[in-house]
Amino acid sequence: ITQQICVMVLPVFGRNRPEGKILETVGVFEAVKQHGKYETGQLFLHSVFGYRGIVLFPWHARLYDRDITPPLSDNKPEPPGTHGSKEVKGKTHTYYQVLIDTRDCPHISQRSQTEAVTFLANHDDSRALYAIPGLDYVSHEDILPYNSTEQVPIQHELFERFLMYNPTKSPPFTARDTLKAWQEKNHPWLELSDVHRETTENIRVTVIPFYMGMREAQNSHVYWWRYCIRLENLGNEVVQLRERHWRIFSLSGTLETVRGRGVVGREPVLSKEQPAFQYSSHVSLQAPSGHMWGTFRIERTDGSHFDVRIPPFSLESNKDDKAPPAGYTF
Repeated sequence: ITQQICVMVLPVFGRNRPEGKILETVGVFEAVKQHGKYETGQLFLHSVFGYRGIVLFPWHARLYDRDITPPLSDNKPEPPGTHGSKEVKGKTHTYYQVLIDTRDCPHISQRSQTEAVTFLANHDDSRALYAIPGLDYVSHEDILPYNSTEQVPIQHELFERFLMYNPTKSPPFTARDTLKAWQEKNHPWLELSDVHRETTENIRVTVIPFYMGMREAQNSHVYWWRYCIRLENLGNEVVQLRERHWRIFSLSGTLETVRGRGVVGREPVLSKEQPAFQYSSHVSLQAPSGHMWGTFRIERTDGSHFDVRIPPFSLESNKDDKAPPAGYTF
């Protein structure tokens, strides 16, 4: 049995009329891989955000899941108030660097940033950033693989620069030398190495930190990281994120507290129909390493609140501190 994938498209002549909406077949689902990894060129639908995408290359990360109970022999009682300090053993987990189809970006922008992969600009402004639109990181379980007979099934400015159609291969899209060169050049700033996850009252928070590089500012070194956060409502109750509370510790000895409304200017609602929200932000320290942890204040429909823990994660700069690239070149 084959399952066709259909997406809703809006013809130009019908954008303002409900009857202008039509369904268009984009491909046929393939079996989900329970073992092994997906290859470069694999087409997929994102199981959470629903966008069409294509795999560029995999990353092998260490997943630190605080929801997994350690063996009884290791499960020592914790003193009160030291929740964030318990040791969590990481396990290898596959993630992927992917391109998002630009046709789907407007439909997911309220739930997932489509310009979340950022780099430090290579000029005098130490705070300047630039983004590569439509680049994302997805975990293995996010992928619903499919195939298509189209030679250009994904619309993205980098698709034909990075991939070529080869009908003798499966999947029929292979990496060009430009993709391999781009991956090698940008590896230190793209690399996904650690993933942290924790669930509180059916709200799962996943954090992925990335080192971005170091800049000199006012006779001191400033180290930059970006971090990607996904919140997922695993229950049936409708809730809304209202506040964030961060604690940021620097190796230099400083401890900073940050409180504010929402995240990235939004207070997302997490429901059964739209259970997830994903965003990226940045932090800088005047030290080569540090730690972050905190909570999100979540509101129920009856007005009551509860705090969701953000799993503690380290900020490390153990990469080559050469200047990050000023852009992608070929």
